[in-house]
Amino acid sequence: MTCDKGIVERAFGTINALFCQHLPGYTGSDVTRRGPDTEKDACHSVAQLQDLLDEWLVHYHHRPHEGLRHPMMPRKALTPNQMWAALVAVTGHVPVSLTGRDYLELLPVRRQAITASGIRIHHRTYDADLLAAYRGQPSPIAGRDGKWEIHYNPHDVRQIWVRMPDGELTEIPWIHRDHVHQPFNDHTWQHIKTLTLHSSHHDAERHEADLADALDQLMRRVHSGHATQTEQALLARTAHVPLPTARHSDHGTEAPADSPAQQAEDDSIDDLDDLPDDDSHPAPAAGFGLYNAYEEADKW
Repeated sequence: MTCDKGIVERAFGTINALFCQHLPGYTGSDVTRRGPDTEKDACHSVAQLQDLLDEWLVHYHHRPHEGLRHPMMPRKALTPNQMWAALVAVTGHVPVSLTGRDYLELLPVRRQAITASGIRIHHRTYDADLLAAYRGQPSPIAGRDGKWEIHYNPHDVRQIWVRMPDGELTEIPWIHRDHVHQPFNDHTWQHIKTLTLHSSHHDAERHEADLADALDQLMRRVHSGHATQTEQALLARTAHVPLPTARHSDHGTEAPADSPAQQAEDDSIDDLDDLPDDDSHPAPAAGFGLYNAYEEADKW
């Protein structure tokens, strides 16, 4: 980091000299460079400033830079784009695949408090022993209103990742993850919540356990071929293996969870833990997939 400090400071200086100082409301680096009515002149939102900066960067990369010279044309100053093209022609382009950490950093983000019971999201509790020291404590990262940075996978909400004080993203599982064997998304979870309206809402722990059990039963029906088309569609996007054909239904919905027909059907479903272990390999999980730089380059 120390060896890059000069390069970073030089980049900031260029942005200040060629971009920031020309904006209305520019305050400068000290009071001697401050305008008379900077507060009144400030008229751009953050989004507008980002658009202006993006436009400026396009022009900057087409602007000759005195420090960029080609060995075969030492008297000609090149633009950053021209120098990049010259170097790529000599050294080639080496695509670098994203790491697992990169994928975690690119996941959607939300802010949550760490309570005595863990982290609650949509009636799901995420908890682990390592959160013990942070229960009821604000996040040490400034400007977050005390809430902790949470990363989540929309296609598999059985776990989240929390930004810990050391800056690392740490996986925190859903407390009922071991009871639900397959990935599921929030759309499936909302469907399950509509089927368990009879559950006791005044007891949050009991209600969450009922939801997990209902979700487990849904997955058993889908993987045994007893599910309706509606139920199969809920899990098709996150399924690791091809799903059996859905059963026909007049209304495309399942029987109530507490009905005799549904209970008889559930009794006929084998436990997922007892499925035979054939040597078949599951299909790749649906979702984000792996980034292939070579395939991406062919699109441009």
